[in-house]
Amino acid sequence: MNFTCARRAESLVRKHLAGSICVLGMFLLAGCTVGPNYKRPAAEVPPAYKEVGDWKPAQPNDQNLSGNWWEIFQDSQLNALEAQVNVSNQNLKAAEAQYTQARAALRYQRADYYPTVAVAPSATRNSFSGNRQPHSAQFSGVTFTDLQIPFELSYQVDLWGRVRRTVESYRDQAQASAADLAAVNLSMHAQLALDYFQARTLDAEEQLLNSTVKQYEQALELIDNRFAGGLASDLEVQQAKTQLETTRAQAIDVGVARAQYEHAVAVLIGKPPASFSLAPLPLTAPPPPIPVGLPSALLERRPDIAASERLMASANAQIGVAKAAYYPLVNLAAAGGFESGSITTLISGPSILWSAGPSALFTIFDAGRRHAASDQAVAAYNQTVANYRETVLTGFQQVEDNVAALRILEHEAEVQDKAVTAAQKYLELADTRYKGGVTSYLEVTTAQSAALSDEVTAVNILGRRMVDAVTLVQALGGGWDQSSLPARPECCGKLTSSSK
Repeated sequence: MNFTCARRAESLVRKHLAGSICVLGMFLLAGCTVGPNYKRPAAEVPPAYKEVGDWKPAQPNDQNLSGNWWEIFQDSQLNALEAQVNVSNQNLKAAEAQYTQARAALRYQRADYYPTVAVAPSATRNSFSGNRQPHSAQFSGVTFTDLQIPFELSYQVDLWGRVRRTVESYRDQAQASAADLAAVNLSMHAQLALDYFQARTLDAEEQLLNSTVKQYEQALELIDNRFAGGLASDLEVQQAKTQLETTRAQAIDVGVARAQYEHAVAVLIGKPPASFSLAPLPLTAPPPPIPVGLPSALLERRPDIAASERLMASANAQIGVAKAAYYPLVNLAAAGGFESGSITTLISGPSILWSAGPSALFTIFDAGRRHAASDQAVAAYNQTVANYRETVLTGFQQVEDNVAALRILEHEAEVQDKAVTAAQKYLELADTRYKGGVTSYLEVTTAQSAALSDEVTAVNILGRRMVDAVTLVQALGGGWDQSSLPARPECCGKLTSSSK
């Protein structure tokens, strides 16, 4: 084999391919991008939150929300549980996989920036038929070998920006998926905190009921002694027993909801409920102050708003894709390689074959198909604009709801504490009057019921305040910021749970 001749042949093929690539580059330089450039549509933003009123939230300098926002509650057991969400939560893993799919889809579309090069080597043994029409003595019965190593290069020139708009759309979708991942991350951590504090609220209620049961047991013992001494009636004994057993039943019933919250926490940290146990820890402290900030900041702080905005940008790019269909498709194709009847002369100068040239496709008539596609793209964009504005309004509503709840519940807790104090005083007076023989035991049981009811209400108010504090943090975005979205998810947009 003549290797010098082969190198010259290779150089010749390379020269022609380089020429085709130069022509391709000239087309790209002359290309343009059709369709509207994206500008974020305006959304109505109030200057301040109405429901703040005279409530004093934390100032940003006093209490900042960060990625580990749950640490503001200063609960070591909660911190340990929240750390396991990033590692084992299955919903979070599914969202990560979805984001990985979006990145792969973007890389797939970016491949259209570059030409496709293929090689299809073949080796065939051929024989011409003696009865082939038209008859030719030259080829009649001829048998020959055909060896080929063809290379093909094909490229659709992006003159009108179809590929660029498509890549832009998929990049926006990947960023939206990253924001969705952050939203799922926030939701899973918030749900864990909600279940945890609701379990702790039930721990506090159960503790109160068990403590009350002990008091009622002592009261029943006193009534039994008085009944044995002829100082109390059997009716009073039965009243005391009824009060005791009713309260015992209430304490037992708390265990149903408490077990369900424990199971929910187990699933959130990726464990079977059978292998997880949440130690009882009665809730005692009120929630910390939460920095609310300005409504304008919410547009950058909530991942669901960011995801909606990125989908809007993606839909805008799809309008450009639809517009590009009105223009002709320009293709560049080049083929080259070697063909010979013998392996010894395959890689040699005389065995070279090549072809190169552009082609264009003009759509003359399509019965309105392109126009319909363009209308569809515009309508889809308008839909995402409406969805975006609705998401923003919903975000403002959720913040207002939880700010109002915290403000009102804080005042209610102050009033309820007074009710508890008054009920305890009422119970003491009723007990004194009964022991002094001034009144019946019915007055004592009435006072007991009022005191227990007020104390249970106070515990539930504290639990509701903790729940609303968590949901307010979630409504504010949990310390997330849109600047954390990857600018180029196709190459450097891998996220980890700890960084979201």
